[in-house]
Amino acid sequence: MALLLAGTAPLAAQRWRSQYFYDEDKTTLHFVDMQFPSASRGVAVGFIEEQGRRKKSVALVTSDSGAHWQTVELPDVPMSLYFLDESLGWLVTVKGNLYQTTEAGKNWRKLPKPPGETLRVYFTSENDGWAAGIRKRVFETHDAGRHWTPVSAAADPPGNPDYSTYTNIAFATKQFGIITGFNLPPRRTYQRMPDWIDPESALRYRDTPHLSYSLITHDAGKTWKADSASLFGEIERVRLTPDGKGLGLIGYSSAFRYPSEAYRIDWHTGKSATVYRDRQFDISDIWLDADGTAYLAGAKTSGQVRGLIPGKVQVLVSHDWTTWKQMPVDYRADATNVILAGAGKDLWMATDQGMILKLEP
Repeated sequence: MALLLAGTAPLAAQRWRSQYFYDEDKTTLHFVDMQFPSASRGVAVGFIEEQGRRKKSVALVTSDSGAHWQTVELPDVPMSLYFLDESLGWLVTVKGNLYQTTEAGKNWRKLPKPPGETLRVYFTSENDGWAAGIRKRVFETHDAGRHWTPVSAAADPPGNPDYSTYTNIAFATKQFGIITGFNLPPRRTYQRMPDWIDPESALRYRDTPHLSYSLITHDAGKTWKADSASLFGEIERVRLTPDGKGLGLIGYSSAFRYPSEAYRIDWHTGKSATVYRDRQFDISDIWLDADGTAYLAGAKTSGQVRGLIPGKVQVLVSHDWTTWKQMPVDYRADATNVILAGAGKDLWMATDQGMILKLEP
């Protein structure tokens, strides 16, 4: 594990301050994704949950860097967001529907539904985009989402499509992009209680490696090359910079000795190496500034069976990816999952417990 050592003076002076906190009795606001396409405009999406009642889906929209947030009701429970610029964005919902906004999240119109069950979209222009989803399927559009066609290379890796999913799309430049996923066959042949009811059984279960997928393009998505490798855990996030740097995040099951692991990527050579892992820190998102500064955000764990009880939010930062400094975070910030989003040097964090924080001096 990398040591927590003192960082530079500017980093030491920064802290995460709350900008928005949902604090209503008997209900919880769970943020599931957030995007800041510019330093002033941002959108966070999630749902308000009250026991025994239907979920209310909402977007929180800001046009003043988070000083004020406007609530916009959404037509469906959100799953993921992507913005091309500060006005034009897309929303994928749990039903696989696709919506578009042209007013920075203040309005949403339904687009034709992509084939299959889509989890995430990514657009490199108003017309050109890709959709990643289940059953080993990726689709592309070149007419702003009116029509979608399969990316044939997505079916090339081995593994039963019924247990194969593509989950992440990232472009470092307009030419270089990567889509990641995994194949995860059923591992248990007997009926079991959920981990939170039967934690001892969850801990007795031995994690096993499985296939990880990647699709890589060097020509702006005209062609894709598929690859697969055996590893533990699932790739949950990839962040890339144009100069060849990359930061990835792998999440593990409760049976594994670490909850998560951050790793360095050189997308020029394809080489990677672990930069951070800790038994008591469950990383749920990563961020990579253009200058190479890396951030790891998540929650402190309170037991081996993870992700059940919110823990204190923790953020680590590093310039060299070897020594990591813990940053001050608002004491009220608890979460099982967090999302990072930024524009330039400005960075925000949303939690699944209804808080949005900004990194400030």
